[in-house]
Amino acid sequence: MKVLPLGINFSGKGHKDVTTHIVYRYLMLLTIASAISLQGWRTLFNNFAVDKVGINGIQLGVIQSIREIPGFLSMFVVFILLIIAERKLSYISVMVAGVGVALAGFFPSYIGLIITTFILSLGIHYFGTTNKSLILQTFSTKESPFIFARQNSVKAMTNIALGTIIFFLSKVLNYKDNFLFIGIIVLILAFIASTMDYDTKNKTIQNKGMVFRKRYWLFYVLNFLSGARRQIFIVFSIFMLVQKYHFNVGHITILFVVNNVLTYFVSPIIGSAINKYGERRVLSSEYFMMIFVFLGYAFFKSAWIMVILYFLDNIFYGCSMSINTFFHKCADPKDIAPSMAVGFTINHISAVVLPVLGGLLWMVDYRIPFIAGALIAIISLYFVQKITKEINKAKGNNIF
Repeated sequence: MKVLPLGINFSGKGHKDVTTHIVYRYLMLLTIASAISLQGWRTLFNNFAVDKVGINGIQLGVIQSIREIPGFLSMFVVFILLIIAERKLSYISVMVAGVGVALAGFFPSYIGLIITTFILSLGIHYFGTTNKSLILQTFSTKESPFIFARQNSVKAMTNIALGTIIFFLSKVLNYKDNFLFIGIIVLILAFIASTMDYDTKNKTIQNKGMVFRKRYWLFYVLNFLSGARRQIFIVFSIFMLVQKYHFNVGHITILFVVNNVLTYFVSPIIGSAINKYGERRVLSSEYFMMIFVFLGYAFFKSAWIMVILYFLDNIFYGCSMSINTFFHKCADPKDIAPSMAVGFTINHISAVVLPVLGGLLWMVDYRIPFIAGALIAIISLYFVQKITKEINKAKGNNIF
């Protein structure tokens, strides 16, 4: 099986190659559907919340914290997998996300936003868990960085197409109809994916229940810090552009489209860099840049500079795939599914708390969350220096 910069060429005719090809196509289809639901919601949410519902910074923080609760509850995936196969749970999760975004416009209230956001998030986070697990179980340590990168590129192209559609639809459709249209498309794609089946008899049997191992400590720490860094990017950067610089739906849509063009081209480069330079160097470059990006958010005043910083923020966030590929090199193959659930949960411990805390601090001074982000980047930079040591330790213990 030959790995290419933008994907995989399945040239083999053996059983494993056929199965792997089906898994690849299955996960890519669900990735597209998941991207449509999340990007559609993100494109419309801030303006819908501000223009139609009239929420403030504290309410935004509460909603975003509730949005992350399903991520915190990802540990329950390991128990759901006792009765539902990962393949089935994947497409069911995307269907749930589709329902969440379809209903969003029907409930233009603070409570309505909370409920529909929770439903959407439940589907997104549970698919995120099973998606990572299936990739690490199906592909080799050399292939998985390219698969993650390819998924990021596919999501970027999906987001570009969706952003273009919303840009024009927002001129003729109201918020409710836009949300409903997006949700229906997601449900159709998830249904198509449900018809795709593949043989799992050669798959490594995964350990059941919760799995915590001392040797995975760095994977847990990096997930925790990544969750905190991610929340500042997702919650406060866009909210700042809408509230402080008065960006409308058209501005935000254009911003997302350009952002995803950059992601499409940069993601394969990150995937190649992981194999060429290793996870430590890739993550070090991310967190080093984040120190300056977050401080820039806090102290620069130009809208154009904010846009440039947002682009840099998104580009380097793609490096976070290195956390999973690092784990892939250290993990017992039987620990992948339960560990992905544990990692997702740990990633969202900070995600549940930070938006509310950040929202309160925002009301005091909007710069405080971004200064905190710079401190998180410094701490993360310290811990990623230990990656190579942990990989060598795993090789010495013959975990592979």
